[in-house]
Amino acid sequence: MTAISVLDLVPVRSDQTTADAISATLALARVADEVGARRYWLAEHHNMPAVAATNAPLLMSLVAAATTRVRVGSGGVMLPNHSPLVVAEQVALLEAAYPGRVDVGIGRAPGSDPVTSHLLRRGSTGDGVDTFDADVATLAALVQPDGVQVRVGSSAYPLRATPRAVSAPQLWLLGSSSYSAQLAGRLGLPYVFAHHFAGQGTHEAVALYRDTFVPSETLAEPRTIAVANVAVAATAQEARRLALPQVRSMWRLRSGMTLEPQELVEDAEAAPLPSAADAPLEAMTSSWIVGDPAQAAEQVRDLARRLGTDEIMVQPVAGATRGTPADRAPAREQTLRLLAEALA
Repeated sequence: MTAISVLDLVPVRSDQTTADAISATLALARVADEVGARRYWLAEHHNMPAVAATNAPLLMSLVAAATTRVRVGSGGVMLPNHSPLVVAEQVALLEAAYPGRVDVGIGRAPGSDPVTSHLLRRGSTGDGVDTFDADVATLAALVQPDGVQVRVGSSAYPLRATPRAVSAPQLWLLGSSSYSAQLAGRLGLPYVFAHHFAGQGTHEAVALYRDTFVPSETLAEPRTIAVANVAVAATAQEARRLALPQVRSMWRLRSGMTLEPQELVEDAEAAPLPSAADAPLEAMTSSWIVGDPAQAAEQVRDLARRLGTDEIMVQPVAGATRGTPADRAPAREQTLRLLAEALA
């Protein structure tokens, strides 16, 4: 069987406050828990009016407290923005509170604009990419119960993320390029490909990851997941309609325009994009899974078969219609319910 997991950017609609968006995320997480999703991951983006996922570990704690079974993780923590020790301390505490339920997805993209990234890094002139490989390895060691030994002069200084850990969160590497695929393989880490964002090169990156994989203490064989944008409704036509606000948001992002709070479906329908957008949008959304339950389930199974994985992570992109409660995202919840039922 193909298992599903969830990626949530905590989108903010035009009819929502930040508090509403977080409430909708917690409701969606409970649905994921209920339908048997394997993981629920939260993204990291900064200074974006349409996205409330600014702090993945903090959101992970909220979701873990609101659920009972699903693994909770970051999708991902953008490591160039943070000290590996700070991230290790955050996730080690989460693992202590929710043992066996914590994943740490690591990415190297900034997750923001250059000014915000500069401020996140306290004015550092570097972008953190040049030390990324070493920082990932450091984080991987720090989250283990024994921590690391740091050389201070001629002495070894013990450094642990938390005093008495008995288990460690699972580390994953995120990416959309050959670089990330090779790094995950070389470090013996499980790998998540951003199929929902890249759309192209998925199979090549996954094949490269498997070809370069070196077994590690925590992973004996390659393990991979692909992320897909998904909208499911009773009919394919309704699913396409519900996906329209996300399509328009992605068009704005790719066109360099300001990413405003996500429109309601009716507002998106009332302001069609120019005809010049047709071809780029077709290319951009060709990897999305949008349809009725049977269609969506078959596309999920097909993607899993082609990648040789038993798990697909879905980003529910169904929008909201006018009159939807501000603190819920019923169409996103419906996407999870219908897809899980069709895959059962």
